[in-house]
Amino acid sequence: MQKLPRWADIVLIPAINLVLALLVSGVVVTFIGQDPLDALAIMVNGAVGSTYGWGYTLYYATNFVFTGLAVAVAFHAKLFNIGGEGQAQLGSLGVALVCLALPWPHWALALPVAVAGGALFGAAWAAVPAYLQAKRGSHIVITTIMFNFIASALLVYLLVDTLKAPGMAPETARFPEGARLPTARDLLALVGVPFSRTPLNVSFLVALLSCWLVWLMLWRTRLGYEIRAFGQSEPAARYAGISPVRITMIAMLISGALAGLMAVNAVMGEQERLIQDNVLGAGFVGIAVALMGRSHPVGVLLAAILFGALYQGGAELEFETSVPREMVVVIQALVILFTGALDGMIRSPLERAFLRYNRKPVAHAAAE
Repeated sequence: MQKLPRWADIVLIPAINLVLALLVSGVVVTFIGQDPLDALAIMVNGAVGSTYGWGYTLYYATNFVFTGLAVAVAFHAKLFNIGGEGQAQLGSLGVALVCLALPWPHWALALPVAVAGGALFGAAWAAVPAYLQAKRGSHIVITTIMFNFIASALLVYLLVDTLKAPGMAPETARFPEGARLPTARDLLALVGVPFSRTPLNVSFLVALLSCWLVWLMLWRTRLGYEIRAFGQSEPAARYAGISPVRITMIAMLISGALAGLMAVNAVMGEQERLIQDNVLGAGFVGIAVALMGRSHPVGVLLAAILFGALYQGGAELEFETSVPREMVVVIQALVILFTGALDGMIRSPLERAFLRYNRKPVAHAAAE
């Protein structure tokens, strides 16, 4: 079968899948007694119709960029890392320990150390499942999902005992003022641009930098070539001298580090302390983001913004209509369904259409 051009695989198919998901969602909204066009208009306006909407959309998208990149890197090595939730939770612990360790004089000093702490703890939490896969043959899906529950239990224990601040709430003390990240409003005010007060902060720039670095690593370095070669064919990679153990460990360590970086945005940037529910499912949303983005950093960024818009638009939809918040979950599930399980339903007809289109010039040339 004729393979699709890269642009069609990355842009066209996800766009068609998204339209189909929205159409089916519109049918569901109609059944619950709401006008689907009005609901869509409210969601779009709530997500991107103001600086307030953009702030929250990009804040959520920042979380999804990190977890989506984490899943994407593992995908390239044909490793299904669904432990982003637990790795992000351990990353939040690393970020919190760094922020609480010193009376930081300025965020510019605290940020790079917090990035290192979140990445290190996230990578460490991914290292054990990676080792079990590489050395013992334990399936990465089973071990990573089990480690999600262990991470959650560990965090609960630490927050009700070792790290708990005085008071009733299971949370740490507030981070020092010097560890407070500037928001988009703070940064844009320096150049005279007004922006609403939202949790969007400088870690969005860290997410953009991470997209570029992941692209650079995967397509411009020897390590990236080895990861992709191993993912395409393990026997061929072995024949070429690529160590499966080494690639499995490295890919999962990078994946865990990226998931851990989510804590820079959620914990350091927004909560400014460590609490129990700081990931809120972003690790699992990262799977959908990676699927829809075709495991390419640009696709992951665009898909993360889409899911960020769904989160923010859904909140506005719930506020202004009788559509329940769970409807947003239904829309997300439909996007995942069409981009994942039903991907072949769109791909196969498009491949046949491209094959017929490419045959026509050849037939005309032969006739001449």
